[in-house]
Amino acid sequence: MYEWLIPLSYLISGIFFILSIRSLSSPYTAREGNIIGIIGMLIAIGAMLFSSFVIDIKAPLAFILMGGIIGFYSAIKVKMTALPQMIAVFNGLGGLSAVLISFSELLGGSPSLIEISLGMIIGAIAFTGSMIAFAKLQGILPTHAITFKFQHIINLLLIILCTYIFLLFISEKEFEYFLWICGISLIIGITFVLPIGGADMPVIISILNSYSGWAAVGIGFSLSNSLLIIVGSIVGASGAILAYIMVKAMNRSLLNVLLGGFGNQKYSTLKENENKIAKTGNPQDAAFIMENANKVIIVPGYGMAVAQAQHILRQMAEDLQKLYHVDVKFAIHPVAGRMPGHMNVLLAEANIDYQNVFELENINNEFETADVAYVIGANDITNPLAKTDSSSPIYGMPILNVSAAKTVFFVKRSLGAGYSGVDNPLFYADNTIMLYGDAKKVTEEIVNVLEKK
Repeated sequence: MYEWLIPLSYLISGIFFILSIRSLSSPYTAREGNIIGIIGMLIAIGAMLFSSFVIDIKAPLAFILMGGIIGFYSAIKVKMTALPQMIAVFNGLGGLSAVLISFSELLGGSPSLIEISLGMIIGAIAFTGSMIAFAKLQGILPTHAITFKFQHIINLLLIILCTYIFLLFISEKEFEYFLWICGISLIIGITFVLPIGGADMPVIISILNSYSGWAAVGIGFSLSNSLLIIVGSIVGASGAILAYIMVKAMNRSLLNVLLGGFGNQKYSTLKENENKIAKTGNPQDAAFIMENANKVIIVPGYGMAVAQAQHILRQMAEDLQKLYHVDVKFAIHPVAGRMPGHMNVLLAEANIDYQNVFELENINNEFETADVAYVIGANDITNPLAKTDSSSPIYGMPILNVSAAKTVFFVKRSLGAGYSGVDNPLFYADNTIMLYGDAKKVTEEIVNVLEKK
């Protein structure tokens, strides 16, 4: 009787999701975006439960409750440093759901073989690829690129084989072919992500996110579900756009990232630096220099996330601003951390005024007028080899020009290389002072000195 309400509800839900994505593009409206997205999802769930597809709502409600509990627990318990891993797992689950729905539709006699197959192929690649990405980010697998002989030829042959069997399945409709397509797609996801490592991981997370979205589109067409098509298109397009932004920020091509191999060899400048000594300072030195500065630019990196130092960093910035009238700004590199926007989220979590947070292109020229650059746990995004050494794996990647500041404080546990495996000669520069130790503890000591005066 009220069946017409279902597509209308899906349309309204889709509008809410579009508004949610738009709001999430700015830190000032991100909270509203989350609320709008939640409302859209509640509308979608309600419409689904009362549609003709659902005969008994008990089982769907049970699974929804189970998923909600898992999601809520993850949001509460997972640390911000593990956010990339959680995103990778959720991407993978989205792909797995597409695979399971594809099997369900096929066994249920759906005639939409092309849509079902494409949704399953993309979902299977997204699932295993995301699991490999999770294992790399979690340290279960080596974080660098894992390459093997003839990897590109093998991947090409797998794609050709999958395409051939896909065509056989469409023409002959044999279930065995569908199983073969699924198995090969799962293998492609593994061989696709294994050779990708180093600073390319934020890019591959965006690509896998896009894959899960397109998988939903395929399933949406097979189910004639307009909401899945809308939402899948949003996720697929936004993931693809974000991946493009990431590779542009690294001055690399998307094809170069997809071919893999970045970070598979250790690039070292140790021979050039073996006779050099990195100057070492202490928190007292850093506090004295920063309290007498006119401008301080803080550059957060993954080390800040690991140490959970964003809250004490906010306190240091406020002390410098209020007690010593120092102009304090934060500089964010597009690929800082382990996923796009990782540093932005951490700073927002600490309630740092976003008017003082600037992207690379808006802050880079100011390092020349800065008295201090306070680099906390960042490495690759400040490495001058990206500009000077064409043999370096990171050559051509835009970096934050921290070396132009009068004094550079590097907060790190050691002189170890960054995520890309490239040593940083900036450690040995005349204007650089190393502050060894846990990022949170070092910054806490600086704050203690600032507040005692």
